[in-house]
Amino acid sequence: MAPEEKLTFSTLFKRVQGKVFPSIDDKRMPLLLHLTELRTRLIRAAVIMSIIFFGAFYFAPTLMIWIQAPLYSYFSPSKMAWVPSGLSDITFIFLAPAEAFWNSIKVSAVVAIFIAMPYALYEIWKFAEPGLRVHERRFALPFITLCSMMFYLGISFCYLVVLPFALNFLVGYGIDAGFTPQLSIGIFVGFNLWLLLVFGIIFELPMLMTLLAKMGFVDAPWLRKYRKWAYLCFFVMGAILTPTPDPFNQTLMAVPLVVFYEVGIIGAKFFGKTEDVDTAHAVQSASH
Repeated sequence: MAPEEKLTFSTLFKRVQGKVFPSIDDKRMPLLLHLTELRTRLIRAAVIMSIIFFGAFYFAPTLMIWIQAPLYSYFSPSKMAWVPSGLSDITFIFLAPAEAFWNSIKVSAVVAIFIAMPYALYEIWKFAEPGLRVHERRFALPFITLCSMMFYLGISFCYLVVLPFALNFLVGYGIDAGFTPQLSIGIFVGFNLWLLLVFGIIFELPMLMTLLAKMGFVDAPWLRKYRKWAYLCFFVMGAILTPTPDPFNQTLMAVPLVVFYEVGIIGAKFFGKTEDVDTAHAVQSASH
């Protein structure tokens, strides 16, 4: 008779995982059925995204007001409300007949992608789930969910904190220098949407580092060793990815990367393949 297993948090967590993610029988499917299922799931995601797009385009004037809000005001966490920034007299111009129309389409499309992304990821997950092992499914779904949450958190942080600060600083600097602001709606929308996307990706850095550590490609000591080189790369990336080539926006983008790199080191320390890394270090030491 096998000895009774000691009930710990780890064993209890594994039992719960076994109930939530039961094993799936390895049923072979012809390639044509795989392609048909993939097409069906992609069509579903495209239909949902199209519905959201037309709904967003109907409210395009409201969306354009939201896009302009970080310039005219800034968000106050203490008051939980938008506070006027003193730049409410700035007006926008368009330099081509269809510029305003195409920017409404652009904003509506980006909003549709952001909103429909969880459903699209769900369809991709359901397509790939039968081909994954049990332990891979237990890791993949929480990882995808957390990545989606971090992406939305990055967008929210950029919209509430970064954009008001960057826009008011840059436009205010131009006004103080004696220039009259005439902002193109196309350039302004492109600037905002690009920053939102970039910060959404920046917030994925800790998840990426944790995933690489989980797979055994890196570990916390290795990440700490090359920290200085990573910081240098972040400032270079900030200079390349920012819509305007000025040190202010470069620093504004590089600093969050530095912070999340440190968070990623913590994630790699706690969730990395410590046993495999320690064994590799022991074998390397023994060989010397």
